[in-house]
Amino acid sequence: MSFRFNRAAVLSAILAATVLAGSACTAARRPYTAPTPVMPDNWSRETIPAAVPGSPAGTATVDTAWWTTFGDPQLVRLVERAIAANLDVHLALSRIREARARLRVTRTDRSPSVTIGASTTASRSPSENAAGREISVQRDYQTSADASWEADIVGGIHSAIDASAATLDATSADLDNVVVTLAADVGTTYIRIRSLQERLTVAAANEAAQADSYDLTRFRQQAGLTTQLDVEQARASLESTRAQMASLRLDEAQTTHALAILLAEPPTSLDAELMDSRPVPTAPLSLAIGIPADVLRRRPDVRSAERRLAAQDAEVNVARASLYPRLTLTGSIGLETLNIAKWFVPGAAFWRLGPSLSLAAFDRTRIRQNIVIQDELRVQAALDYESRVLTALSEVEDALVALGEESERRDRLVEAAAAAQQASDLALQMYSAGLRDFRDVLDAQRSLLSIQDSLASSRANLSTDLVRLYRSAGGGWSILSAP
Repeated sequence: MSFRFNRAAVLSAILAATVLAGSACTAARRPYTAPTPVMPDNWSRETIPAAVPGSPAGTATVDTAWWTTFGDPQLVRLVERAIAANLDVHLALSRIREARARLRVTRTDRSPSVTIGASTTASRSPSENAAGREISVQRDYQTSADASWEADIVGGIHSAIDASAATLDATSADLDNVVVTLAADVGTTYIRIRSLQERLTVAAANEAAQADSYDLTRFRQQAGLTTQLDVEQARASLESTRAQMASLRLDEAQTTHALAILLAEPPTSLDAELMDSRPVPTAPLSLAIGIPADVLRRRPDVRSAERRLAAQDAEVNVARASLYPRLTLTGSIGLETLNIAKWFVPGAAFWRLGPSLSLAAFDRTRIRQNIVIQDELRVQAALDYESRVLTALSEVEDALVALGEESERRDRLVEAAAAAQQASDLALQMYSAGLRDFRDVLDAQRSLLSIQDSLASSRANLSTDLVRLYRSAGGGWSILSAP
C-alpha cells in the first residue's frame, strides 16, 4: 500500500496559506497601550510623626510582612494562620488555577487539530436477474486521520490568547489583594481586641477607686458628716462604670469571634488563646511608602484593574476579527474498501488536502453590535481603572492625615490624663477633709475615666491607622505566591 500525492497541489495549497497568513490584513488587531494616569509627584504630608514611646525604633517598608514590625509574636502567628486557612484565599487560588487552565486551552487553538476514526457500514438491497429475485448485502470499511489548522491571518486567535493571559495576571493580582486585605483585617481586629482589654483594665481601676469612694460616703453618712444623696450618687457612678465594663466585655467577645472567622475557625476557638490581656501592639510610625507612582505599582487592586483593561482590549480585537475571512487548511488520509481482505491493496488508500476560506456574509449586524458591546466594556474597564487609581491615592492621603492627627491627639491625651489623675486625687482628699462637695469628686472621677479611656483608644487608633497605611500603600502581598 502507498499514498501518492500530487506534490504540486500540496505545495500550492501550503504556499497559498502561508502567503495569506503573512500578508493578511492586520487591521483587526490593535496594539494595547497601558494607561498612564496623571498623579502628584509627592504626598501632601512629607513626614510621618515620631514613633510611639516604647515602640521599636527604625523605619519600616511596605514591601515586607509588615505585621512583624509590631513586635508581637501572637499577631505574626495569627496573620500566618489566616493566610494559610482563610476561605477567600483558597477561593482566589482556585480562580488562578482555573484561569491558568483556560489560558492553556486557548493556546491550543494555534495548533492543528487531528481526529482519527474508523467506521464500517452495511447496506441490504433486492435485485432482479435471470435466475429471479435475490437479496444483496454490501459492506464498506473506512479508516482515516483528519487534520485542520486555522491560519490566524487577522490575529483573532492571538488576541484571544492575550485576553486569557491578561485575565490570569489579573486573577493573580486579585489573590495578592485578598492577602493584603486579610492581613490588614487580622491586624486591625487583633489590635481592637487588645484595645478593649486595655480599656477594661482602665475601667477596672476606676471601678476600684469608685468603690472606695462609695465606701467612704457610706462611712461619712453613718457618721452624720454627709447626706444619703452623696451615697446614692457614688453608687450610681460605680454601677455606671460596671455597666460600661459589661459592654466592653461583650465587644471583646464579639471581636474575638470575628477574628476566628478570618482564620476559618469556629467562633470560640480563640477565646482561651486571647484570654490573657496584653498591651496594644505598636510599631515605628516612620514608614517609607515611596512616591505615588510606587504605590500604584504595588497596589494589587490597581494592577488587577489594569490587567482586566488589557484583557478587555484584547476581547475587542477578538470581536473585530469576526469581520474578516477565516483561512483553514484541512487534510485527510486513510483507507477505504468494500472487502476487508483488500484493506492494504494500493487502491484502498485515499487523501484530501486543501485550504478553505470562509466569511460571515449574512451575520454582519450581530458581529458589529458585539464589537460595540466589547468596546463599551473596554470603556467601563478603563473607567474602573481610573477609579481604582483615585481611590488608592485617596486612601494613602487619608491614612497619612489620620496617622499625623492621631499622634497629636495621643500626645494631648497623655497630658490630660496626668492632669485628670491629679484633679481626682485632690478632689477626694479635699472631700475627705470636708473642704469640697462630693459632686466635685464625681466630676473628677468621671473626667479621669473618660480621658483614660480615650487615651487607650487613641493608642490603639495609632496602630490601626498604621495598618491602614500599610494596606493603602499595597504592603504585605508579596509573601504569598500562587501555585
